[in-house]
Amino acid sequence: MSDDRDPQQDDLDWIDMSGEDDANADGSGEDSRIQAVVPANATLPERLYLLPIHNRPFFPAQVQPLVVNRERWEPTIERVGNTPHHTVGLAFVGEAGVDELGWQDFPEIGTAVKMHKLQGDEQQIQFIAQGVKRFRIQRWLSKTPPFLVEVSYPREAVDAEDEETRAYAMAMINGIKELLPINPLYGEELKQYLNRFSPHEPGPLTDFAAAITSAQGPELQDVLDTLSVMPRMQKVLPLLRKEIDVAQLQSEISEQVNAQMHERQREFFLREQLKVIQRELGISKDDRENDVDTFRSRLEDKLVPERVMERIDDELDKLSVLETGSPEYGTTRNYLDWLTNMPWGQTSEDQLDLPHARKVLDRDHDGLDDVKERIVEFLAEGTFKGDVGGSIVLLVGPPGVGKTSIGRSIAEALGREFYRFSVGGMRDEAEIKGHRRTYVGAMPGKLVQALKEVEVENPVIMLDEIDKMGQSFQGDPASALLEVLDPEQNVDFLDHYLDVRLDLSKVLFVCTANTLDSIPPALLDRMEQIRLSGYIAEEKMAIARNHLWPRLLKRDNIPKKRINLSAAALRQVIEGYAREAGVRQLEKLLHRIVRKAAVKLLENDQTSVKVSVKNLEEFLGAPLFRKEKVMKGAGVVTGLAWTSMGGATLSIEAGRVHGLERGFKLTGQLGDVMKESANIAYSYVQGHMESYGADPAYFEKCFVHLHVPEGATPKDGPSAGVTMTTALLSLARQQPIERNLAMTGELTLTGHVLPVGGIREKVIAARRSDIFELILPEANRRDYAELPDYLKEGMTVHFASQYRDVAKVVFK
Repeated sequence: MSDDRDPQQDDLDWIDMSGEDDANADGSGEDSRIQAVVPANATLPERLYLLPIHNRPFFPAQVQPLVVNRERWEPTIERVGNTPHHTVGLAFVGEAGVDELGWQDFPEIGTAVKMHKLQGDEQQIQFIAQGVKRFRIQRWLSKTPPFLVEVSYPREAVDAEDEETRAYAMAMINGIKELLPINPLYGEELKQYLNRFSPHEPGPLTDFAAAITSAQGPELQDVLDTLSVMPRMQKVLPLLRKEIDVAQLQSEISEQVNAQMHERQREFFLREQLKVIQRELGISKDDRENDVDTFRSRLEDKLVPERVMERIDDELDKLSVLETGSPEYGTTRNYLDWLTNMPWGQTSEDQLDLPHARKVLDRDHDGLDDVKERIVEFLAEGTFKGDVGGSIVLLVGPPGVGKTSIGRSIAEALGREFYRFSVGGMRDEAEIKGHRRTYVGAMPGKLVQALKEVEVENPVIMLDEIDKMGQSFQGDPASALLEVLDPEQNVDFLDHYLDVRLDLSKVLFVCTANTLDSIPPALLDRMEQIRLSGYIAEEKMAIARNHLWPRLLKRDNIPKKRINLSAAALRQVIEGYAREAGVRQLEKLLHRIVRKAAVKLLENDQTSVKVSVKNLEEFLGAPLFRKEKVMKGAGVVTGLAWTSMGGATLSIEAGRVHGLERGFKLTGQLGDVMKESANIAYSYVQGHMESYGADPAYFEKCFVHLHVPEGATPKDGPSAGVTMTTALLSLARQQPIERNLAMTGELTLTGHVLPVGGIREKVIAARRSDIFELILPEANRRDYAELPDYLKEGMTVHFASQYRDVAKVVFK
């Protein structure tokens, strides 16, 4: 800063970048100081540096703090500080951004202001701006920051003694007086104005009235541009009236809110006084007594065990002496709320009616005859016992085969309440056994929550996705389920939150799983398994026709006649788009047909839409699956595999790479067990070449490559041993298998064929590929015999206990 300051500014702390203020930082004496700094006849400079204002223009009648960006405008502020007059021009630039701001964005008219009490920090500079006079830009001296212009100060044409002018001034004064009681915030601004100007000066009065309104920036700039006082007053008076109306409306709203608050407070105090009076007269009870009476009334019709009743009485005695506002009161009250809501001794009567059970199961499910028969047997056993409680049923099968809905049907057949929750992904054993009451936010386990909701002790509780439970540092929920699912232990199940014994022996637990591999053996041992295999095409047709399609049309409120899906089209959907074991994907595809048909009905104004094989691709696109052709040739054999998604056919190829050296190579992303099966097959075939009519020296100098197609899919399991052996023997004999034949079985090094699992799924997969001749292990004859007749119809099955039995069938 230079030393050529205005002598009248010497007592000001002009630039204080440290952010500290002088002794008058609290605003005391500020108005008098500003009045002393700028006399009424102060000489204004002909050149002004410009600062932009974005929100609203600055008026000559204003005194207001302003904040500017230090990085952008510090050079401008420093140059103004080096002038003796410390005057800067403020101009309204509207929404123009800082980076895009140019000299053409500045208006012609602005306000010259004196800068006082300059201070700041690293990011911004603050000063008090005292409006002095309007200026008009005559010439630009610098069109880049710092902006510098030559200005003139136009005269305000006004006749203060004119009657119309006085009338407008009086109207403004009355408006300001009207505004003051409504919003006291304007009082301080009026005080500053009266200290600097005479109320009889219409020009400053008009500017002041415009400055205290909340009008938009362009409207106020229009007022600033109006130099003649009378037109300016005519523009400002409507703005002032509008401000008064808004302030009155705001005041009315505040009064209404305050009145409502006072009314509620008054009602609260009266109610509290009424409680005290009633308590003194003995005609009412306090909250504590009401809670105790509520809990006791819940137990009137329940058969509460003696030990549990002792615990409840102890907690009620504790509750009656605690203060209602104490934290322990809330904890005890919540505990009693759960304890008294348990269905002690409350049971529903079972409907052990086998015809009714068959009717419910047949109504809700097509196919699954063997599963439904197992459930009926299970209910028949309960008829003689008089109770089906204490049993744990495990439904195992691929996704979408109806495990969850079968559990719901069991509950309906028995006439019991049904409660389902998923344990898939559960990592905290407290979800099963509850939290201890000492923890903040403690809750009982899911089983206690289930009993509270169903209000009986013998519901059907479904534990979904039991094979997908996890473990963490918070415990092992699978181990916590051991007590729940053990009929010998769940008579006295202990939830950590309730801390009393619960009898879960009357509950019928139904669990679901996709596979048994991830279920702990100790837990699996406590459950009775019912396996649900995949559906064949005929079963899917019946399910879609009787359940899926009507349900989709009903859900979308579309009449059946509006969308006609032919039987041939439905079969094409099943065989070409939805070959998975379940029907969930089939339902999604049918839903897509309904959606696209709805679009056609609305856009083309059709009365109905027919979906046939010819136009099916318009709805679903090209088929995902084509008719599978069984691979044939020397060294190519079709096997049968089981996955968690159902059964599948598996082609295995054996090929001779070259005759330079002996070797054996495996590909197809095989697991360890499958690799071992391949090595066993290779060794067995080499040791028995002569027995099966092959050249004993074939493998001596032959590099063999064994491949299982679909290498992107992981494959593992021992059931491909027989198939791999047959492929190698077919290669050695150079004899292809000409007919559609599939096989499965585990092979030992001595040629024994061992049993495998998933026979039903494998038979379904064979039928899906139009293979009706199978070779199965002799030990699986019983599993095949238990299959329903419609799966065995037209099938030719050979059972083998030794590999020589397989070779006789394959190679005649």
